[in-house]
Parts: sequence; structure tokens; C-alpha cells
Amino acid sequence: MRSTGNANSRFDALFVAKKDEFFERIRATWTEERTGRVVLVDLERTAALLGVPFEEVGRVHRLAGDRPSAPLPAKAGAPAILDRLAVRPDDAAEVMAGWPDTDSPLWTPELRWLLDRSIALVLADLGGHQWLSPGPELPRERGPAWRHLYVYAYLALAGVVTRYHREHGIADAVSWTTLADLGRNLAVDRRMHGEGWPVMQSWLTLHARGGVYELGRLQHQRGDTAISLHIPDSGPMTPEAVTASLDEARAFFPRHFPDEHYTAFSCGSWLLDPQLQEYLPAESNIVRFQRRFELEPYEEQEGLDADVEVRRFVFRSLTTPLDQLPRGTLLQRAVVDHLRAGRHWYWRSGHFRFDPRAQTVT
Repeated sequence: MRSTGNANSRFDALFVAKKDEFFERIRATWTEERTGRVVLVDLERTAALLGVPFEEVGRVHRLAGDRPSAPLPAKAGAPAILDRLAVRPDDAAEVMAGWPDTDSPLWTPELRWLLDRSIALVLADLGGHQWLSPGPELPRERGPAWRHLYVYAYLALAGVVTRYHREHGIADAVSWTTLADLGRNLAVDRRMHGEGWPVMQSWLTLHARGGVYELGRLQHQRGDTAISLHIPDSGPMTPEAVTASLDEARAFFPRHFPDEHYTAFSCGSWLLDPQLQEYLPAESNIVRFQRRFELEPYEEQEGLDADVEVRRFVFRSLTTPLDQLPRGTLLQRAVVDHLRAGRHWYWRSGHFRFDPRAQTVT
């Protein structure tokens, strides 16, 4: 008769492994920042109460683990900080109304867990410069705590990242100009009736980690060998303003990040789509911006619809029918006419030299 000892041992080992995997899936411990109390968290129940997929909660737990969080600023000082972050009064009032006070009935245990672990998740990547989601997209219509959870995380991280800036010799003026993109994004989100926030909550983790800097007209995202350029909604993109921003960046990064060696500026945007030249004058700001770049071969971007991104930036609406969109500017008319003709916009990427001795084309 054949012995079953080895088979039983393998079965027992598999059972233990599966049991551990099961409990890892449903349970996690969390040290509550405000009390120091260790809390057992049921991750599946937390996901259900938050109304988000379990995988999203599991990702937060996996990336944040038991890493340290950071406290929010004192509530009494928050209005001054929000003002410094260019948050409009109506948005600031909402943020203050939902403040996560210890006794606030708006803040359920699962929301407090997500806030704390989201802060820890982003803090763990301080100094990083890749795209990073701080957590699941929440049903923001459920109230200010839900709507602004990642804003509170940003406020907690603002003090951390400004210290990081100072350690790199970065002036306070640059720090706060950069971080004030929060107010700009909240204003855009309000204008878009909440349609814009899912992208913004990930974008703003770059600011909170020291990954992006607003230098004049452009925002400059650190990278491996290239600085990625972003164009905030802050007025005309004149060649003179763009050149000044590039020159500032060429001095800024070698001074404050001497161990990082950049060879190029890069940009990925619908603004680099050559089709715009069919509609815009050769001396327009956009076409002159395009001429700075050597375009890379077109590659379809997974999960990125350039038609949607054009509507997001030009009209701040994703749902308004084409025939109801405004046509007040040449760019607006170009976008609408192009889409109504059944054509599409494309997300294009390009680059040009970072070398400060390079001649800047205008």
C-alpha cells in the first residue's frame, strides 16, 4: 500500500498558504494616526462600504502597508493654507465643512482608513516622478468627506513636500506656485461638474512628491533623462513665455537636482497633433509651440482618448453635445468642425534638446 504522508504534507502546506492568502485578502492591521491604536481592518468590507472594487482597496493596502502617514495641518490654520494654494472661497468652504475632525460624523472608519493609508502611499514615494494613483475613485456625490478626501491627503503632504523642496534648495515661491495647482484643478473640477477629478487626483500626487515644478508658463515633470512639459490653464502660451520657462528649467534642474542628468524636454499632448495646422495660422502660439518639437512616430496610447482630452481642455466639458459647444475662439471652432466632420484628434509625443547651449526655436 502506497504511503500518503508526503501527499498529506503537501496538502497541509497548500492549505496553510491558501488560508494565509485568504486572511491577507480580508484583513489588515492599521495603526490609527490620531490615537496610536492598532485596528484590525476587514478589507473586503471596507471596499463594500466605500463602494469601490476590492482590488482598489487591496492596492492601497499593498502599497501603503504599515508605512507612516502624515498629520493634517491644524484646522485653525487651514484657511490660510488653502488661500496660499489658490483654492477659491467656494471650494475652500466645502473643504472646511468636511474637515476630518475626530468627532465628525461625516468620517466613517473606512474613510479615515483610506485617508491615512492614501497619505502613507504617496509619502512612501516622496521624490518620485512617475504617475501614481492615491487610491480608488470615490462616489463623490456622497458628501464633502468623500468629495475631498484626496484634497485632505494633499494638505497633509504639503508640509512634507515643502520640507523636501527646502532640502533641495528650492525657493518657497516656487514651492507654493507649484502647489497652488490644487486651487486651479478644484476650480476646473467645479466648472466640469466633477467630470475632471478622476484624472486630477493622480496628477496632483506629482506635486505632493516633488515630481513636478511650475516655472513660469510651463510645468516641468522630472524624469529619467527627459523633462516632461505640461501646460497649465493659465493664459496665453506666447513664445516668449515658453522660452523664459524653458530657460528657467535649464538652470533650475542642474542646480537643485545635480545627480539627475537631462538630455531633452519632452511632451505628450493633443496640442502636438499636426492636424491643428489645418485650422490655425502658422504664427499662432500653438503652431509655434509645435515647431519646437521633433515628433515621434505615432503610437496609440492605451486608455487615452485624444478626442476626450481635447474636449476636457478646450471646453471643460465631456458631455455637452457638439452642436451646443461654444465657438468663440479659433481653436474652439477647429475642434468642433474637426469632430463634426467625423475626424479624430491624436495624442502625439515629441522632444527637443535640453542642452542650455541649444538654440531655442520660436
